Amino acid sequence: MSGSLVGQVRDKYAAVARGGVTGDDAGTRAVAEAFGYTPDELAAVPAGSHMGLSCGNPTATAGLRPGEVVVDLGCGGGIDVLLAAKKVGPTGRAVGVDMTPEMIARARGNAAEAGATNAEFHLARMEAVPLPGGSVDCLVSNCVLNLAADKPAVFREMFRLLKPGGRVAVSDIALKRPLPPEVEADVNAYVGCVAGALLMDDYRRLLREAGFSAVEVVDAGKDLTAYAAAEGPAGCCGPGAAGCCPSPAAVPPALVGFDVNAHAASVRVYAVRPRSVS
Repeated sequence: MSGSLVGQVRDKYAAVARGGVTGDDAGTRAVAEAFGYTPDELAAVPAGSHMGLSCGNPTATAGLRPGEVVVDLGCGGGIDVLLAAKKVGPTGRAVGVDMTPEMIARARGNAAEAGATNAEFHLARMEAVPLPGGSVDCLVSNCVLNLAADKPAVFREMFRLLKPGGRVAVSDIALKRPLPPEVEADVNAYVGCVAGALLMDDYRRLLREAGFSAVEVVDAGKDLTAYAAAEGPAGCCGPGAAGCCPSPAAVPPALVGFDVNAHAASVRVYAVRPRSVS
């Protein structure tokens, strides 16, 4: 991904962070619930921590335990960090990383509102997280790794961060089959979380090449057109987001008639850093 495209991704999510979309909007709540958040979880965090950008609920399947260190790559407004902070408790740490200053500012505000003293946030790219190697018990991410400029580098960084035996529990968009060339080349489809997504087999292969074992990429069976419920410029590919399923008037020519569910899926990604290297 070129530097200009990185900038477009950052600009898109900065605009969402500055916007008024929050979990108080019925459409945003509908998206969150469609991808696995419970009403109780949504009520337990500030409304501003989520904006309809998720494609799963990684903390629900991460098996987080008190005292653990968990890192969320591409933390956005902080919903998963705040949910993780509750699970790891005061003796643990929940760390969010995002490349967009506006998202980091929003996440820090939400953490202050929630009184989450064990949550912290860093402005950084996923390829270079400012934490020591071997210091993290669990890595989560939510509909962000598909946007990475250099996915092998991100996977290597994830491996570096994890303790031996540490685990990955990620929600993401992956491809069931190759995209049509016109969609693959469309910047709107990249920024909208589709054109940059990996094929499922490539996802598994690149994680193994980075050193991970017990790799699984599982289709969560979610309907990606659920993003159409989001209000304003929200949703991984929601109305106004220039993504895979925006409002009809905003659909780029390359995406007219494109069946996102036939090509892409919300997936749950699991992997483990081996305790020893053979």
